[in-house]
Amino acid sequence: MRLSRFYIDQPLASGRIQLPEASAHYISRVLRMQAGDALQLFDGSGQEFPGVIVEAGKKTVAVELENALPGQPDSPLQVHLGQVLSRGERMDWAIQKATELGVTEITPLFSERCEVRLNDERAQKRLEHWRQVAISACEQCGRSSVPIIHPPLALAQWQQQVEADLKLVLHPAVSPLASHQRPQQLALLIGPEGGLSDSEVSTAQQAGFHAACFGPRVLRTETAPVVALSLVQYLWGDFV
Repeated sequence: MRLSRFYIDQPLASGRIQLPEASAHYISRVLRMQAGDALQLFDGSGQEFPGVIVEAGKKTVAVELENALPGQPDSPLQVHLGQVLSRGERMDWAIQKATELGVTEITPLFSERCEVRLNDERAQKRLEHWRQVAISACEQCGRSSVPIIHPPLALAQWQQQVEADLKLVLHPAVSPLASHQRPQQLALLIGPEGGLSDSEVSTAQQAGFHAACFGPRVLRTETAPVVALSLVQYLWGDFV
């Protein structure tokens, strides 16, 4: 039976630990776990900590942790996804699936045809929400590390500052993806629902991005990262 896994935002070690209030509430009041139940905690360091609940109250949960175990290895391919913001739950879905597919970093982007506008307060709230989406995806899929979710940036700014061995922008192209040499670091740019403008694609190419096509059909903005990440993980990552 697979143990329930929970991310704890603090360094973990063997011994007794008092869980943060939010985690304690979820485990004891929502999941109704009790003293004696086994679970597994991780802190994003790449290690996993099996443990047993020794106290489960309304507001407090204490866990006795065993020695750390090696967690799930990260993909050898480090991917920084630049995803132009989309409406509704599409962005959540893209971040969730990208996390499951082993992305290393995600930067939400603003572009010419982006229909989402965020002021500073809303941007901070969305950032916190997206980070929780990624954490929940890690808990579900078994990842022991949590991808970095960066604050939203303008597309042009991200294009200039992102560093990678290979940079790809999703756009019709004739050169096959497999024609590129195996990178260790990949920057992947996905446009908005209306696509990137010709000038944005041109600017990306001037910044070192190669146009890449992942199939004959036009993909939705939330589908594109799933397809792209699956292909690059198969070619250069840990998909077999």
